[in-house]
Amino acid sequence: MKHVLLTAAAAASFASAAPAQEVTLARFFGACEDAGTDTTTSVGEPCIIQSIINAASAEIDGVTVNTLPTDWGNYYDQVKAAFAGGTPPDVFVMHRHRIPEFAGLGALAEISGDLEAAGIDPADWSENALEAVSYEGGIYGVPMDFHANLWHVNMDLMAEAGLVENGEPILPSSPEELMEHAQMVKDATGQDYLAADFAQFPIGVRLVLALMWQQDSNIFSEDGTATINTEAGANAVTAITQLFDAGLANPQLNYADSQQAFLNGEAAVLVNGTWVVDFYAAEAAKEEVGLDNYYAADFPTLFDTGATWADSHMWALPSTIDGETRAAAMKVLAFINDHNIDWARTGHMAVRNSVVESDAYQSLPHRDEYAETAAIAKDTPPSERYGAIQDVLNRELQAIWLTGKPVEAALSDAELEVQDLLDR
Repeated sequence: MKHVLLTAAAAASFASAAPAQEVTLARFFGACEDAGTDTTTSVGEPCIIQSIINAASAEIDGVTVNTLPTDWGNYYDQVKAAFAGGTPPDVFVMHRHRIPEFAGLGALAEISGDLEAAGIDPADWSENALEAVSYEGGIYGVPMDFHANLWHVNMDLMAEAGLVENGEPILPSSPEELMEHAQMVKDATGQDYLAADFAQFPIGVRLVLALMWQQDSNIFSEDGTATINTEAGANAVTAITQLFDAGLANPQLNYADSQQAFLNGEAAVLVNGTWVVDFYAAEAAKEEVGLDNYYAADFPTLFDTGATWADSHMWALPSTIDGETRAAAMKVLAFINDHNIDWARTGHMAVRNSVVESDAYQSLPHRDEYAETAAIAKDTPPSERYGAIQDVLNRELQAIWLTGKPVEAALSDAELEVQDLLDR
């Protein structure tokens, strides 16, 4: 009997010492070395997401999560290289617009049959969220957010220019009024009206897309016809370049520089996404930061129809994943899904109905200031070539405002190249 008890104890000890199943995870969002595991107090996109990942690794029994080093600018190239080398990450973040490309190549796991076992209820996802992770009748990921471009506003500069009423910024309702307001800010404060990343990442592309959508136009149609060199395209570009020509905005700012200009109090408006609301609010509370009075506004309607660029983040598995690794990866996805309210603290809009309807979500800072954003969110038709199309537009638009390339020539070249991509 004693021998049996010893054997059982040894077996139990051996079982408890069994190595945890490692799940490799690839993400962008930026680095945070000291995120910890408290998902309720971390600040800013990098630290909030890493705190959720760290907590998953600490709290999911039998699973450890290894976050792979990745860079935002080259993220998809790195993921593709990992697939090509036969070592894709077990879990990786994606944008909604990339699903046709990856799922179309058979690279993503269809996970509809795994959700219930993992404790994920897709019925709790919003209709838009479910659509975001669906492709040809299957579910290829777990949605994490709905994000869009906002106008981040320095209320002190706007007040100096007389552009505040009833505690809210007065935003333009036409390209002509945009110029008028921009000149008012420059005359009253000496600062630029608008800042954005026009020289690096495709924030400028998203601006032009929004202004084309506001004219009920798009860069290509459902049938795969490029429609860039149009009156709507020229109107959208001109609405932006008029600010550059008048010295009311700087086209040479990249992402980091445009953000710093806003935080320094050197721009009345910064065009950037929902992902920085929490960070800017925290920065505005610091005495040493030039931004003191911060407001997160819906993207204004300069033409006929309200519209802003929007996308979704979601988590996917490679199609080759199987067995214990697949089960462990699904546990990680379930953990992230359970912490949707924590991720929403960044400023992103939640994808779970139960979270959106909660008091905790409704009381998040600045949330009521851009409550209409979800209603005006737009996108291009799905395309397996989205990434390449975006690169073409970014290059040609930057040629307009950085090198003086004529608008019609740039839009014409972009249309020809995009049509070639759509025809492949």
